Amino acid sequence: MTPGSASPASQPLALLLEHAACSVAAVRTGQSLTEVLDALPAPVRPGAQALAFHALRHMGWAESVRARLVPRRPPPAVDALLLCALSLLAGGGDEAPSYAPHTVVDQAVRCAKRMASAQAALVNAVLRRALREAEALAAPPPGDVPARWNHPAWWVDRLRADWPQHWEALLAASNRRAPMSLRVNARRGDAAWYLARLREAGLAARAVGSHAVVLDEPQPVTRLPGFAQGDVSVQDLSAQLAAPLLLQHPLAPGARVLDACAAPGGKTAHLLERAELELQALDVDAKRLQRVGDNLQRLGLQAQLAAADAARPHDWWDGRPFDAILLDAPCSASGIGRRHPDVRWLRRAADIPALARTQDGLLDALWPLLKPGGRMVYATCSVFAAEGRERVDAFSQRAADARVGPAPGHVLGVADNPATAGLLGPAPAPPDAVSPFHAASPASLFDGFFYAVFDKPPS
Repeated sequence: MTPGSASPASQPLALLLEHAACSVAAVRTGQSLTEVLDALPAPVRPGAQALAFHALRHMGWAESVRARLVPRRPPPAVDALLLCALSLLAGGGDEAPSYAPHTVVDQAVRCAKRMASAQAALVNAVLRRALREAEALAAPPPGDVPARWNHPAWWVDRLRADWPQHWEALLAASNRRAPMSLRVNARRGDAAWYLARLREAGLAARAVGSHAVVLDEPQPVTRLPGFAQGDVSVQDLSAQLAAPLLLQHPLAPGARVLDACAAPGGKTAHLLERAELELQALDVDAKRLQRVGDNLQRLGLQAQLAAADAARPHDWWDGRPFDAILLDAPCSASGIGRRHPDVRWLRRAADIPALARTQDGLLDALWPLLKPGGRMVYATCSVFAAEGRERVDAFSQRAADARVGPAPGHVLGVADNPATAGLLGPAPAPPDAVSPFHAASPASLFDGFFYAVFDKPPS
């Protein structure tokens, strides 16, 4: 569950199911779950999110079961309610609260009476039959890929082709809860300093690198010491690799840096926490760019913000070349499925080549803006080769003066990548009493990402 102020169990299950079902139904029409959840009343948002996440992580299986029990699909809202309830009956989640089966059935029927009273009897009959036939329904039908893996078949096929040794682990990782990672503001302190503050607040955590901390359990940001004062930010470990990777290339104080596609601003802020820069942050979405400004204000940092399309420099560039460029390009988000379980159901196979064309266009448009002797870092939160290593190979063939430098490449989150530890720096020694969480594989703490470095030779 994303940090919030209310426990799911503090709200009636029927009410939470109603909001979760409406959220799942919205996703199935193509809406972003994040936007749908943001519009919910604050008291129900954490619980509805937990149920919606659980349903989306089990939706392939739940759709298969519903189809076996009710071949004719019910109205969208009722269908979504059935999927949410069936996923709860299946269990197997580490984020949704656990309810007794009879409670799920009772509350789902109550919800149906509120949403579509004529369908309440159907909901009751389907869920009771699901309980009676639970053992027979548990195993997906042979050949039903979405039911087996809870991902679209095209997604599974792509991962199997790209990562023949890791595709199953990648699919499983997408259905687990994401850790909550923090970035300690380097202008204020380091990981050891902040771990001590967390211990004083009664919160357990581990350091991963010199300025990164991972909490044992997600928390509302209001519980994080110094969050409002800018001492710390919430940012995945993989996203924290961007700034040190760009800054490995020496930059003089006041160097001119571009953060293209900057929203919501985590990487923008990280760069400014670590170096004195003249930084320009772009994003094509003015509303999302406001989040960059809000983050910088909380952290006491400044950058030049512009709502513009990075692929159209003639609309915004003043002609002065940049010493360094960070391009965190639009992508499938296939590497962050555990944080955004709706993405797998929103994407289509045809989106990947279209996104690759967008990524190529951004690389081609921004490369001429880089000074000789400068560095560009290309990043995507994707594990698909078409948005990672294939884009590097293609750009290297188009740009004769681009030198590919050492970089992590694909960070999968299921296999160790030594380059990530090197970028995050040495972590302080753990305390004598170590929780089981500290023994978790370091790889599992990272989201799926891709990083490449292109250096431009000096004149």
